[in-house]
Amino acid sequence: MVSSYHSQLSQLYDQDFVLWVDETVKSLYNKDLEHIDWPHLIEEIEGLGREQRHKVDSYLVQLLIHLLLYRYWQAEKEKCQRGWENEIDNFRLELELLFESKTLYNYYLKRIDELYPKAKKRVIKKTNLPSNLFPETCPFTPEQLLNIDFLP
Repeated sequence: MVSSYHSQLSQLYDQDFVLWVDETVKSLYNKDLEHIDWPHLIEEIEGLGREQRHKVDSYLVQLLIHLLLYRYWQAEKEKCQRGWENEIDNFRLELELLFESKTLYNYYLKRIDELYPKAKKRVIKKTNLPSNLFPETCPFTPEQLLNIDFLP
């Protein structure tokens, strides 16, 4: 009977995800651990962690791009400065909200050096500025990146 129920839950996961979530939550509240679709539940929980880390990466890359544009693209600065400042503030706010988790803050600290070259490459492609204009390593400290009052 249990394996038949697990098979039904597994099918439900593919057919009606929201109903699968509702049934899973109900089983968890009732501490009915025998009727949990464990493989899919584990997959979903792992996915939540990946999603949060992806958000940190995405906001960090965008923040780096806009700080680099602000600092180095002088030909467009007068026209775009206010928009860049607004975007910088938005990405900082999003990161700040994510950093209610110390784990995600520590992840951020590890990712700066890995993501800076990707941000730099995108800025070079967008601006056609010479690559030697940009530092090899991130010119901003982790504190500067998140400091609402810092602009390069």
